[in-house]
Amino acid sequence: MGARIRSFDWASGPLGPIESWPTGLRVAVDLMLASRFPTCLFWGPDLIAIYNDSFIPILGQKPEALGQPLRITWSEAWADLKPITDKALAGESTFIENFLVPVARRGFIEDAWFTFCYSPVFDEHGNVAGMLDTVVETTEKVLSERQSRQDSERQQALLAQMPGFACLLSGPEHVFAYVNDAYIKLVGPRELIGRSVREAFPELQGQGYYERLDRVFSTGKGLSVSANPVRLDQQPGERFVDLIYEPIRDENGVVTGIFVGGYDVTDRVVAETSLRELNIELERRVVERTLARGRAWQVSPEMLCVINADGYFELTNPAWESTLGWTEAEMASAPYTYFVHPEDIEPSHRAWIDASERGLPVLRFENRYRTKTGNYRWLSWVAVPEDGKVYCITRDVQEEKEHAAALAERTAERDVLAEIVGTTDAFIQVLDLDYCFLAINKANVNEYERVFGVRPAVGDNLLALLDNAAGPRDRENARALWGRAMAGESFTEQDEFGDPSLDRRYYEMRFEVLRDKFGVQIGAFMMSTDITERLREQRELLSAQEALRQAQKMEAVGQLTGGIAHDFNNLLAAISGSLQLIKVKLERGNTAGIDRYIDMSENSVRRASALTQRLLAFSRRQTLDPKPTDINRLMSGMEELVRRTVGPSVEVEVRGADSLWATKVDAPQLENALLNLCINARDAMPQGGKLAIETANRSLDERAARERELPPGEYVSLSVTDTGSGIPPDLVKRIFDPFFTTKPLGQGTGLGLSMVYGFVRQSGGQVRVDSALGRGTTMCIYLPRHIGNADESEENTSARLVATGDDETILLIEDEETIRSVMTEVLGEAGYRVLSAPDGPSGLRILQGAGRIDLLITDVGLPGGLNGRQVADAGREHRPELKVLFITGYAETVAVGNGLMAHGMQVMTKPFEIAGLANKVREMLDGA
Repeated sequence: MGARIRSFDWASGPLGPIESWPTGLRVAVDLMLASRFPTCLFWGPDLIAIYNDSFIPILGQKPEALGQPLRITWSEAWADLKPITDKALAGESTFIENFLVPVARRGFIEDAWFTFCYSPVFDEHGNVAGMLDTVVETTEKVLSERQSRQDSERQQALLAQMPGFACLLSGPEHVFAYVNDAYIKLVGPRELIGRSVREAFPELQGQGYYERLDRVFSTGKGLSVSANPVRLDQQPGERFVDLIYEPIRDENGVVTGIFVGGYDVTDRVVAETSLRELNIELERRVVERTLARGRAWQVSPEMLCVINADGYFELTNPAWESTLGWTEAEMASAPYTYFVHPEDIEPSHRAWIDASERGLPVLRFENRYRTKTGNYRWLSWVAVPEDGKVYCITRDVQEEKEHAAALAERTAERDVLAEIVGTTDAFIQVLDLDYCFLAINKANVNEYERVFGVRPAVGDNLLALLDNAAGPRDRENARALWGRAMAGESFTEQDEFGDPSLDRRYYEMRFEVLRDKFGVQIGAFMMSTDITERLREQRELLSAQEALRQAQKMEAVGQLTGGIAHDFNNLLAAISGSLQLIKVKLERGNTAGIDRYIDMSENSVRRASALTQRLLAFSRRQTLDPKPTDINRLMSGMEELVRRTVGPSVEVEVRGADSLWATKVDAPQLENALLNLCINARDAMPQGGKLAIETANRSLDERAARERELPPGEYVSLSVTDTGSGIPPDLVKRIFDPFFTTKPLGQGTGLGLSMVYGFVRQSGGQVRVDSALGRGTTMCIYLPRHIGNADESEENTSARLVATGDDETILLIEDEETIRSVMTEVLGEAGYRVLSAPDGPSGLRILQGAGRIDLLITDVGLPGGLNGRQVADAGREHRPELKVLFITGYAETVAVGNGLMAHGMQVMTKPFEIAGLANKVREMLDGA
């Protein structure tokens, strides 16, 4: 805009060339151009316009206004604006909000509203030289507020026109917060607002009203009652009312009050009672045939007739012709079915059978009869059979039917308004069968604007509105949900809606069918609430619960490591103390009793090794020593230990399968696993029970193996079955998780089954659980079959008989310097030539050299980027017949320790006895 101002032909106008403009004008123009608000500077006596870019939309389709006087550009509003400009030129600022100005734009005069400020602008001499107009158009805001007021006034008018009574009750004591005039008219003048129902209406005691309110408030479920009798002190006699009760909820869904609405139907009840009495009298008169002929027959407004056994009208009075147009002769020329509406033939035939064949009176039966002009009118019949004929009194009820239809529409409107009043905390919309809005509350209109940018109104079509405002997913979801409701389904759903560029929210939507008083569906309505924050809080709660579980696990790890540290410190203290005593004795030249201290140290080392194995079993990374094993023999050897462990209240039964296959497994670890399962079974039977230990041969095909997450093949199973309390289905899948336990706090760590699972999976097997609440649990271990016989007896040779070497060459790779030095010295004293390396790469270089190497001894976990297995595999590429002995205290790879090693490879677990190492070396070199 600054460029346009500089290039404008100011010389031909009142302001003159731009170079001659006074300093005050130049400064005012600079300030105006720098403003981000729509701003126009009017200068000089003629108020010549100079404006910024933001002001251009204010002009709309007006001609170019730059350099034009205010009175020319805004000529249509000049009469209203001149008094305000005079104040500004007199030095007075004026701020006006929502000022109506008729504006000529878009080809016609239209009303527009502006909020603006006229401020005087002074020249360098302090005189008013012009004025600054800062303006914002508020037409849309004004029209929106006007529409909102009109909607509110319309809704209030609808509520005011409700023919029924209504009140709002607050809290569990049902305190009156609002009553309309119809309610006061019903109950009579009395003090209500601020008083409870029990205080205001003590005479309702024993009439069931208190109890009904209490039930609606406590359950949150609405209630409707028809023709309910009520006795009030200030009203004579008994009255009858139709009632609806709807709970009012706060933003959290908690019931805070009740909306009560209804109608006084006393006159209707009295009229129905009178009608029944009248019908009885009419039946009597028909039976007596007092109206068969005579003056009453001629002048009666009721349609009187006699129908013979063939269904033809023998007699009809003049009222038939005046009502339907048929003469008496025309009525008698055809059977009654000729005149009946096709849809009413079947029920009319049933009523005729009741009267003509079964001899039963027919009361207040309704059907439609054709008039002579081709239209149909509703008739109501009272028919009494006698002497083979049927005597009838018939009334024209067409006007009553039309009135009932109109009443049904008002009833539907009443129901809609009751829902709007009764659930003001929700978003409510009501559609007819054509998907047009019958009603929508203000909260829902505002929500549509927030998430879709549109404001629906009564009469708008929902589908058309969504086609223009919603994305494809929202349109399809809305069509599907409303389609279910229009098909007669009542249901509740949760889904996400909204334009992502505006807002997207989650809603819980309750759809209900809208019916008229005859049960015919006329539409559907939906009540929904925004549950976005509730879902977020649920996710945060789940996250907090997960964090709590993690904290509990970490606490258990802390307890575990603290206990292990305590045990290791005790073992180290025993070893250190024994070594120090040995050192003192040797320094004094006294060797007496040294063997005792050596035995104490060795015992502590064995205990530390056992503790380490338990830790590795828990972490599922233990180094196993699998051997061919007869599980029947193992199970029998443990039977007495199991019986002592579970106690006398548990009956133990051991069943070994005949010809049981062997399996290759670490027998001591399997014994620990079996004992652990038996202890768990005992704890599941605190009152005693039966414990069964059983073995079996299992051949698993593809399906069975897939169900057990195992490869197909042959397996040996070891199962432990109890008759205890069982495990809930939702917990079965978690029982092998570390730290998970179903036992009470302080009675279980959640580590036992985790260790069993880790050991079995490392052994190539699986653990399966079959449990039923109240009937017990079976834990079944599957282990792969070993082709061959199990060892008959455990090797029991003395580990202290050290086998010697014959000058063979051994390469030792060990990163721990102390262990490397000890092993080098032991092997050297045993008669071997020892080469050593501290890491994988340096050891591999020796293997790839030309010297003789008979055996590689390597730790599994090594520094330098190569572990022991990688060094061994690379070394065998250069020396294919190389024998390898792995030594490890922690299995870095499952390939070492689970039976997957190549031929000529074996493993030893740290710590080990020196004699055991020498014997294992000799065994491997001899090819045993």
